[in-house]
Amino acid sequence: MARFHRANAKSFGDANIVVMGVPDESRSHAMRRGTSTAPDTIRAASDESEFFVRDGRLIPTVPMRGTLGDKRIFDAGNVQRNSVYEQARKIVEAGKIPVTLGGDHSLTTDILKAVAGGGRKVALLYFDAHPDFVSSARNYYGSVLTDSANCVDYKKSMLVGTRAAEPEEIENAKKAGLAMVTPIDITDLGVHKVAQMIREKVAGSRVYISIDLDCVDPAFAPGVSVPSPGGVTIADLLYLLTGTISNCDVAGFDIVELSPDYDADGLTANLAARILTECIACLKTS
Repeated sequence: MARFHRANAKSFGDANIVVMGVPDESRSHAMRRGTSTAPDTIRAASDESEFFVRDGRLIPTVPMRGTLGDKRIFDAGNVQRNSVYEQARKIVEAGKIPVTLGGDHSLTTDILKAVAGGGRKVALLYFDAHPDFVSSARNYYGSVLTDSANCVDYKKSMLVGTRAAEPEEIENAKKAGLAMVTPIDITDLGVHKVAQMIREKVAGSRVYISIDLDCVDPAFAPGVSVPSPGGVTIADLLYLLTGTISNCDVAGFDIVELSPDYDADGLTANLAARILTECIACLKTS
């Protein structure tokens, strides 16, 4: 496992944020493979792109928003796919915030089950080119929203960056009352308005954020499992993520679907590392 320099807590008990990797793509149907190597690739990208070495010292870069000063981050390493729920539940029950690096997107279902707990549904912000709301097939990376129905309050949730939906997914979203914002909507309305819409949608709810890197335009993030042109810009994504996390009760987040074998010059891995840092810096910890 790659060392993660941002991990500054010596033990699980000392941490308020716990990072875990899920090097698994067993529930992916993508033609482009390789997400099983993503967690360590993201850790290595963070170490290489977010630190400078000078005079024998390791100097970290500073996030654009928020602070890392009060964040105690423990890297719990990589876990097996069938242990995701158990490990996420352990983190949540200890009062810590889970941050998960995938792997394919199906892992989000197990984390939502852990975060929701006790029948208490959460609001879900799902940044993805695809709604993952297939119901004609189950238990794979395209049925996350269907498989998580008992954990998600659809009417308090939103799909962001959607642009490659199957007809049944659009129909399922409409029936569920699930809001959807496309990249064209972001251009039309403006990122400030969309940020306001997100905050109003999730107001009063605990929020879980799931980030499929294919929500970003493949011009900026080519190394993903299922690229789709016409995506969100990096700046808009970071603006929406950091603004939401800074102003909402966020229960955790994940970053999924990096496919390193298709990543030009590490662009997507470095982006994932930046998302990881910016989101952690904006989390509210006790």
